[in-house]
Amino acid sequence: MRKTLKLIFVLALILPLLSQFLQGSGVVRAEEEDPPEEYIRKTIITVDYTAHEWWLVRWKNDDITCRFLVDHEGLPTADEVNTWCGASLEKEWAKTNPCTYEVNGGDTHQCPGLYMNYFQSYPSQREVEVELPLPQVWLALADCELSAPQNTCKNLPSLKFIGEEPLANETIIRIQGSIDGEPFSCPGDVCSIPLKPTSSTGVKVEFWADSSFGDASIMYSAMVRLMPWGDFMAPDGTASDTQLWYVDVLSTQWRGVQPASCTETWQVFPDIGGPPPWLLTPDQPEDLYTTISFYYLAGMLISSGEVDAHECPNNGMATEQTANACGIQAAYQQVVDWQNYFDQQIFDTAIETGVPAQLLKNVFSRESQFWPGIYSTYREAGFGQLTENGADTVLLWNPSFFSQFCPLVLAQDRCNLGFGNLGSEEHAMLRGALVRKVNSTCPECPVGIDMSQANFSVRIFGEGMLANCEQVGRIIRNYTNQDPGQVSNFEDLWRFTLVNYNAGPGCLSDAINKAYRTHAYLDWDTVSSYLSEGCRGALDYVEDISLAKSGLEPTPTSWVQFGTPSEPELTVITLPPNRTPSPTQPGSSSSPTPQKTPNPTSTPGAGYPPQPTPTTGGYPGANTPAPQPTNRGYP
Repeated sequence: MRKTLKLIFVLALILPLLSQFLQGSGVVRAEEEDPPEEYIRKTIITVDYTAHEWWLVRWKNDDITCRFLVDHEGLPTADEVNTWCGASLEKEWAKTNPCTYEVNGGDTHQCPGLYMNYFQSYPSQREVEVELPLPQVWLALADCELSAPQNTCKNLPSLKFIGEEPLANETIIRIQGSIDGEPFSCPGDVCSIPLKPTSSTGVKVEFWADSSFGDASIMYSAMVRLMPWGDFMAPDGTASDTQLWYVDVLSTQWRGVQPASCTETWQVFPDIGGPPPWLLTPDQPEDLYTTISFYYLAGMLISSGEVDAHECPNNGMATEQTANACGIQAAYQQVVDWQNYFDQQIFDTAIETGVPAQLLKNVFSRESQFWPGIYSTYREAGFGQLTENGADTVLLWNPSFFSQFCPLVLAQDRCNLGFGNLGSEEHAMLRGALVRKVNSTCPECPVGIDMSQANFSVRIFGEGMLANCEQVGRIIRNYTNQDPGQVSNFEDLWRFTLVNYNAGPGCLSDAINKAYRTHAYLDWDTVSSYLSEGCRGALDYVEDISLAKSGLEPTPTSWVQFGTPSEPELTVITLPPNRTPSPTQPGSSSSPTPQKTPNPTSTPGAGYPPQPTPTTGGYPGANTPAPQPTNRGYP
């Protein structure tokens, strides 16, 4: 007995010391615990309310068949009667006709069925089960001042986990998880784990937090890449490069500089050292400035009366929509001002959505030459020439945008069903409303354009790009059963997104299916080679927009930039032979025909009207690839 008491006494002394030692070490191995399953945190609260008591009474004998309470004024609903009194009484009450004295000789007991009788109201209390917010864990870097856009650190960083308990009087007691399969566990609400260099594909991180409430957060995940730059880690000790680390974190819980748009959707890291120029968002909107000679934009400014070109042959116009050489010279300054007027909005949209600002500007340049009106022949509208099929993509593949836009058109209870669960008429209403939102044509406005509407539409096109990258991600997962980042790279995934936007998901799905079955990998050269004949117009489209210097170092017509044209130059029609313009002003009688895109070595969109690419195709199914409708809607 004494030996047992001594053993208990020794353990009582040792265990607290051992606990302090483990806590003092800061980081210990994770305990043998399964990660938490998704948990719903609930509690019971007591609330005050006014109870309204009703009786369901039989006419025949004034028998009270059911007594119940409701928490609102007015008659009880059929569902409430069904809940409290049962289906048979509710059905009998619903079928009971009004009891009239004339029919029954003044004796209500002759009336069949049931009637509702209000009895009284009084203050009451009830217990209500409410859902409480779960704890969360956020990610940041320690021992590092991250420099954007390359995301570099001068020191070897640590990954910092920050627990957050939303309930008063409760705390985070432990953060646990694993990095590349190695478990970790820290007491308290902050945990910093030194990172190790990784491969170019990064490592997976899983983590969660335990709460004093007795539960845990959901299990979060992240992808982390840490790559050294230079040879400062050379084993022979002869390194001369300054220590520098590239760090990228993909997670919904990341609190640092947000990664490039769609990286999380695709589970792909951007190129080491930052994205290429066409996928950059500059430090300030002024860096988006361009000076491209847009023949179509010049024609629109002349025809709207913004530019006076009456001294030019044919009043400066080569066709109903495009300026001739003299017209482009007369309108040049206004063309430059106009194409940069929307830079601030493009920049703001890039910051809010993550879609690269230079990409948006290049798309607008190529699609519409920054004229945000309607292109009636092809039923397109706005800076990015949105069609109803394109609107379908935005509404279906960007649920966040749909939830904001839908209540502007339909009742909230219908919007709550989601776009895919609405009827065909509601789909048509939403698509039409979205196309109208990006069409800034306004006959009574200066220049014929509603500038506030034009600025607003920039954000819609940013949301549309997010929808297209989501759709690309689904297409690739359908055919490969892998995340896009495992079978392709960041830059090429954006090229696929441009194909999806321009030619439609049918074209892209078919090419990806054939390319992956043959090569088990998806790069631009391979996938583009499998685009069918009707889809190959997307090749020039993608190349125009993704040129390394597209929009950054434009090459406007030399005589416009540097000198005065000769007399022959003033009268020449600036469109190349056999070329007809595609867009039309509202009410125009011309009937343009889609033509091949200009040579991709020229400045995107500089000398040509906006051009569509005829395609066919359809949307991918939820799990199984299927024929797909045209995204852009061309016959």
